[in-house]
Amino acid sequence: MKKVTILLAMIMVALLPALAEDKAPVANFTKTSHDFGSIPEEEGAVTCTFPVVNDGDAPLVIISASAQCGCTRPSFPQKPIAPGKSGEIKVTYNPQGRPGEFIKEVKVKTNDKKHRTVKLKISGVVLPYRR
Repeated sequence: MKKVTILLAMIMVALLPALAEDKAPVANFTKTSHDFGSIPEEEGAVTCTFPVVNDGDAPLVIISASAQCGCTRPSFPQKPIAPGKSGEIKVTYNPQGRPGEFIKEVKVKTNDKKHRTVKLKISGVVLPYRR
């Protein structure tokens, strides 16, 4: 009986790391692109949001969100997003002095090991001032 108990204890110790799952956040962006369509230059900046849900079992941290140029400004939650909760990345595009078609990208870095960097895309056409 003593040998069986020792054997079972050794098996459990050997299998314990395999059975224990690491808690990790999972960034689930419900959309990764937004088309503004046609926007008049004279109406100024436009904004869209990209919802993100933490489908993991650890807090999700948005480390950074950066754009290619100064015409595109992202903002993101500064506090961690709890498991099962959601947040949003807001992206504002300023069309002033930029008539014509545009496609811009925002890189979002998170602590999600599988999706460390997510690329969000905005696009549209800026209609020039009507004088």
